[in-house]
Amino acid sequence: MKAFVGRIRYKIIAVVGIAVAAGLIATAAFYTSHQESSVLAQNERTMRKLTESVIEGLQSVMLAGSADIAQAFADRLKRVPEVEDFRVLRVDGLEAFRDNSTIEEVNERRGEELFLPRDSEQRIRVLDHRDPNLLKVLDSKSILTIYDEDQNGEPTLTFLSPIANQKPCHKCHGSAKPIRGVLKLTTSLAQVQRDILRARQDSLLVLVVALTGTMLLTGFMLGRSVVGPIERVTQAMSRASTGDLDHQVPVGSRDELGRMAQSFNVMTAELRNTYDGLRREQDKLTTIIRSAGEGIVLTDGNGAVVLVNPAAERLLAKSREQIAAEGLEALLDDPASMRAWLADDHAEGPVTVRYGPNVLQVFASTIHASDGHVVGSAALLRDVTEEKRLEEELRRLSTTDGLTGLFNRRHLDATLDTEWHRAARNHDPLSVLMFDVDHFKIFNDMHGHDQGDRVLCRVAAIFRDTLRGHDVACRYGGEEFLAILPATPSKGAMAVAERLRAGVAASEVDGLKVTISVGVATVPQLAADSPKHLLELADAALYEAKRAGRDRVRMAGDGGAQLADA
Repeated sequence: MKAFVGRIRYKIIAVVGIAVAAGLIATAAFYTSHQESSVLAQNERTMRKLTESVIEGLQSVMLAGSADIAQAFADRLKRVPEVEDFRVLRVDGLEAFRDNSTIEEVNERRGEELFLPRDSEQRIRVLDHRDPNLLKVLDSKSILTIYDEDQNGEPTLTFLSPIANQKPCHKCHGSAKPIRGVLKLTTSLAQVQRDILRARQDSLLVLVVALTGTMLLTGFMLGRSVVGPIERVTQAMSRASTGDLDHQVPVGSRDELGRMAQSFNVMTAELRNTYDGLRREQDKLTTIIRSAGEGIVLTDGNGAVVLVNPAAERLLAKSREQIAAEGLEALLDDPASMRAWLADDHAEGPVTVRYGPNVLQVFASTIHASDGHVVGSAALLRDVTEEKRLEEELRRLSTTDGLTGLFNRRHLDATLDTEWHRAARNHDPLSVLMFDVDHFKIFNDMHGHDQGDRVLCRVAAIFRDTLRGHDVACRYGGEEFLAILPATPSKGAMAVAERLRAGVAASEVDGLKVTISVGVATVPQLAADSPKHLLELADAALYEAKRAGRDRVRMAGDGGAQLADA
């Protein structure tokens, strides 16, 4: 039923059918009503003529002096099938020809017995002398038509026709009364009603046949000229909605429907070209995504994973099916972080995380349409493991000495400045050790620079092993080294320095004996006002150790005034 109501074919046929039916019904109703009026009017005219003829006949009979014949004529007329009642009334409503009053009146007027009196008399009152219809006839002197029903409910037509007192009648009846009597003729309208019913039935039959024929013809013509082309276009649109853009609608006319079909064909051709172009671009994009070195994972608006490229599988060590099953939030096994990244769309840029053996740069974003609703999400994974390794290597090379592996002078300056300010802020002691290899020039001159380098590397190794975890070992330059000892007072610094000196003195490099001289400086024990000043004090202590015979440790401030003056 819904399919029937929903089709335009049946809607148009229904609308046209209702309009045509309304027109035909109105026409049939008007025609039937007109026919009924015509039949009734014709019957009334016929009966009126009959009434007038009867009156003329009665007058002729009466003028001939045959009153008995008039009564017999009236009685015989009652037996006519369509005549229910026929009476001749006096002006007072009594039926004439039933008593001797009129005979006596005429005989008296004529002075002789022209008419014999009746043997039996009857006074039959048909109408009351005050009956409004009777009075109206007498007053208007014209025929009155009355539509009524009999005792059985059948419709009747009654004529009350005045019988004029004409001049030939004056001889017997006088001229005082203009109306001698009233003729009452009642006929049945049953046959007329049957004729009207038959006319209605015929009209209804004609209406049904005409309506059926009109509907069939209208449906056929509309189906060929209007509905058919519209349905072909709608069917083509339905096929196009499923992706079939190759179907063309036949253009069968040059009217609006033909132009609509032609426009649809042009539209589908444009859509097909656009779709083909988009598909080519999509293929290119898919190829780029799948061949990209970065991992790419995409979801739809419902959060379902719709694309995982091979790089993502490789970087995460997960299959495409596993990634799709776990969802985007569990991509890096950290749903909370992924939700946070998707929420702020990485406003501050991508984040770097370690996932397994790899270091990944992650960019996650929620994709919104122009109206603001979410259409999907995307995550880009970039392997920066090698980059981070190179960064660390570069950082190490920029802050360490290439020969010994100790921190270089640049790192020393930065670290000492930091520790200086921390010590001042926290009121902590800060110590530095400065030492160099005794007679290092002899190693180079007698055994070559390679031997000198091996000596430096051995001393650096002992230096690194001697210091504590939070101490900083640096190569100051050439054969000079420096240690930064945070939160270390002079006593602790001297202990570290002595342990270092003893460790070097107890070792040999390729059978060669190596010793060092160490200078120690500590604040706030010393009145150093800057990191540079602290280094100068340590260097002065180192110089004092060498002057004392080398292989010594000296604390700045032992004879500090003299050192400062020197």
